[in-house]
Amino acid sequence: MVEKFGFKQALDEVSASSAGGAPFLICYGIFLITAILSFFLPWETVALIAMFQGGAALPAAFWLERRMGSRRMSADNPLRQLSVQLAMSQSLALPLLILVYSLNPRGIPLALAALGGVHFFPYAWLHRTRLYIILGSVLTLGAFAIQIVLAKAAFPYILFFVALVYGVAAPLVYRHARRMVGAAG
Repeated sequence: MVEKFGFKQALDEVSASSAGGAPFLICYGIFLITAILSFFLPWETVALIAMFQGGAALPAAFWLERRMGSRRMSADNPLRQLSVQLAMSQSLALPLLILVYSLNPRGIPLALAALGGVHFFPYAWLHRTRLYIILGSVLTLGAFAIQIVLAKAAFPYILFFVALVYGVAAPLVYRHARRMVGAAG
């Protein structure tokens, strides 16, 4: 079988079709709403909302990806399955989140930030940008620092921090993807 895609072409198409991952950062930025809710609802309730907000954010992100991507990924792109698996990988952390919730619901924002940070590292390779390494590092270390400094009061501020980091990163990764698409022709 003759390969239709060269490796660079396959990578270019992943970045072009996903807008560099910006739609996911935008949709998961609903941590902002969750953070605001933490001032009005019990933290146990907000922790559950934070844990399961991906149920709304993930389909919205796939929808937005179709709108923001410069072209659709070909069904025969050899990296298609990898990109889908990376996008869905965080769902495997649900047992850990349930355990954290059962031990201390106030730990959910830090756990989500750390999982997000780990989740972003492979995207640095997939989208060929250090932005995702910076994003993952800032997200994880920043949330940890907030937790240390604010202790029990950290819950809403970590959620605000995550939303802020996603909000800053989204246009940066989108701009990077657009540049790559332009360079690829």
